[in-house]
Formats: sequence, structure tokens, C-alpha cells
Amino acid sequence: MKLALITDAWHPQINGVVTTLQELVTSLESMGITVHVIHPGQFKHRPCPGYAGIDLAVRPRAALEQMLSTLQPDAVHLATEGPLGWAGRAVCRKRQWAFTTAFHTKFPEILNSALRVPLAWGYALFRHFHKPSAGVMVPTQGVLEMLAQRKFTELRPWTHGVDTHLFGFHAQTLALQALAKLPRPVCLFVGRISYEKNIDAFLAMDLPGTKVVCGVGPLESSLKARFPGVHWMGVLPRDELAKVYAAADVFVFPSRSETFGLVMLEAMATGTPVAAYPVDGPLQVLGADAGPAQGGVLDADLRSAVLQALSIPRQQARQRALAFGWNHAARLFASHLVSVHHKAGQLPWPVTRLSPKP
Repeated sequence: MKLALITDAWHPQINGVVTTLQELVTSLESMGITVHVIHPGQFKHRPCPGYAGIDLAVRPRAALEQMLSTLQPDAVHLATEGPLGWAGRAVCRKRQWAFTTAFHTKFPEILNSALRVPLAWGYALFRHFHKPSAGVMVPTQGVLEMLAQRKFTELRPWTHGVDTHLFGFHAQTLALQALAKLPRPVCLFVGRISYEKNIDAFLAMDLPGTKVVCGVGPLESSLKARFPGVHWMGVLPRDELAKVYAAADVFVFPSRSETFGLVMLEAMATGTPVAAYPVDGPLQVLGADAGPAQGGVLDADLRSAVLQALSIPRQQARQRALAFGWNHAARLFASHLVSVHHKAGQLPWPVTRLSPKP
């Protein structure tokens, strides 16, 4: 199978969507699927207003149509709802090709936080984007139910995974020189320093020890000025980031609007427990939607969650992360793909056609 994966999020951007797609591509190719990633770097592009580090393609439709005409893919997946996603949608509809989409990020909430765009307007726009999709892949059951209530259709449950080899387990917090002189406990946040992450809720808390932040984003300068006592580490290579996760005592996830939260899995894979609010993303990642939280603590009082999480055994956190393997996630993704010649009522690509390379 030849898959065209069209995405507005790709290297050199650094975020959970890019990481997820990179891992997905690697896993799909190991299953014998040839993946052609179409991303902003292949087009004229410019920075997204208000989001340094995220470049968007500028008027990509004509060039994209030529690329797809040459490629002649068996399946098309639109991973994001940015300029390339909309251009891919238009080309597929013009050619009467079926395609799938994904709902990775609650952009309506971001637009509401950053620009005060009413949520109803944002979800109406996104509902329109996804309406012709033969399958909208959604990372958690909670988000799927939310989208169903907002009249989205053709929703497909999906999940993400974590590289448990790169993010290796440490039974004790790793002695890392970069953090050696910081007062303990070390409370870590990893992610874009942007509106939707609700990072203020973490930085403003009265906690023992040291708050450590890894990441960059549009709010970085203002937050550094407001919280000079925080240890800011910027962007790190992933192998170094894995060590920082392992050296932390607790990972703090303050966002209330994530669809998943891959960074929580990365932290737990190293043995570092998670503290978060009991909302979509953390509920599913920590398994609290089906029983007691595993690998961390969820509490409407985030400070209380942090203090409780310090006593969670590191082995428990690792065990929870092991439930999210990329082999399963990639096969589930592949099972939702459809042929560009798919007609309503037909079954998608059968999983039995996909087997790992010898």
C-alpha cells in the first residue's frame, strides 16, 4: 500500500503531534506500507502568527495536486486541519478520492484561549473540515464522545504509543549532572510553552523543591520574567530529554485541553509518575476512565496531585506505559485507512493484508 500522509506538523517543529506521526510512519513502514509524508517544508512557507517555531505552507493547493497526481497513492490521510490539510481535502474532493482524517489537537480551545474565538465557531469549522472524511481518527474515548456530541460523524477510536526503548526505565531517579544542584523534589513540565498548556497553573503553585521546564513557545519570554525561580532548559535532543524525564521526581501535566498527552507516557516509561487534572487525555493515559489511576495521580487540586504522586512507585508508572505499544497503535491506524476509490458502505483496508516485514 502506498499512503500519502499530509500534515502541517512535521520536522523541524517540536511537539507531540510530530513525535506521534514520526513514530507512526516508522511503525507503518515496518508493516510493509510505503508512507509519503507531505509537509510544509516541501512548499513555500511562513511562520504561524503567534506561534514561533511552527511554519505553515502558503497556498499549497496547486503544488500539492501535482504531487498527488505524480504519486497516485492508494490511500490519503490528512493528519491536521491547517493549510495543507485543507488543500488535501480540496484536491481529494475534486478527484472524488476518499480519505481519512485525524483529530489530534483541540484547536477550538486554543483559538478561544488565544483569540477569544467562541468554541461553537471553532467546532463548526472543524466539523465542516472533517465532514467528508471516511474516518476521523480520535485518540481517546472521551474525545470521541465529545466530538459525537458536537455532531461529528464517522469517528474511529485510535490510540498513540511510546518508544519504551528510548525512554528506558530507571528504578531510582537518575543522577543527572544538569539537575544535580537543584533542590528536590524536581517537578518537571515538558511541552510547548503556549496558551493551551495551562502552564501557569503549574508555575504559580507553591511546591517544595524545583520546577523544571523543557520546551519553547510563544509564552516563553513572559513566563520567564514572571517566574524567575523556575529552571528553564529549552529544547533538548530526545535522548537527552529521556534522561531529564528519568531524573525528575514527578511529571506535572497542567493542560485541561489535550486530546492525549504523549509526554505523560514518555515520563511514565522512564518510571516518573504523573500529576494531572482528571480531564480527557490524563483520564485515558492513566487508565482512570476505567478504574483507579495507574502510574500517577489525578486531582482537581493539581498541587495535591503533585504531592501524592511523589509516593507512586516508579515500577507502577513504567508498567502503565508498557500498555501503549506502537505496534498495536499502528495496526489500528492502518485498519481505519480506506482506498482512494472507497465508496460509502465498503469496508476499509483489511488488517489481514498488513503483516510485518520478515
